[in-house]
Amino acid sequence: MKKLRYRNELKHYINSIDCILLKNKLTHIMQRDQNSRPDGKYLIRSLYFDTPDDKALIEKITGVDNREKFRLRFYNHDTNFVRLEKKSKINGFTNKISSPISKNQCELIQKGEIEWLYTSGNKLFMELYSKIVHQRLMPTTVVDYEREAYIYKPGNVRVTIDSSIRTGLRSTNFFDKNLPTIEALDNNLSVLEVKYDNFLPEVIGDIVQIGERHKLSVSKYALCRIYC
Repeated sequence: MKKLRYRNELKHYINSIDCILLKNKLTHIMQRDQNSRPDGKYLIRSLYFDTPDDKALIEKITGVDNREKFRLRFYNHDTNFVRLEKKSKINGFTNKISSPISKNQCELIQKGEIEWLYTSGNKLFMELYSKIVHQRLMPTTVVDYEREAYIYKPGNVRVTIDSSIRTGLRSTNFFDKNLPTIEALDNNLSVLEVKYDNFLPEVIGDIVQIGERHKLSVSKYALCRIYC
């Protein structure tokens, strides 16, 4: 597992007009994510884990600073590239570690067959096993959204715009392309995320105008859990 690297992460709501203006500016300064489709977007599907008493959800809503969440994730319905991720927040900074995981291994977890996690030799898998056993962590809900991502090398900046955020409610049918979902956020709104290392270059700060945006205090997972 790689050495932990903590980053700054800012989240804000933007409306549809702001979204159009922002995209026009970003395309002249930043590079698009190379994994984007021709329309500049890609689909993200995540399966979030939580405890029976909603530990991850409550810690997010109440603003607990040192917290973590586990999720499975793939892109554009490509189940050949699935990852297990652990996202942590400590003292206001965020960190994400991840590991490839197969579709079959994901299905074993969903069935409750988890002993292989412990014997895998993979530290992230072993940590998930420990949390499942001792905290009763379990798959909780599917979250879908469309993402547009922009990259700026100075400061290691990544700006993303997430739209069409949808929830599968309490469904954990992670690999079902036809999974029924409902909108978790007004269609007129998107979520702007700005991630960077030690500094945010002034040219990017001027474009995203962080100080004038409405700060988002809840995650996409929390938004989607409003309904269940």
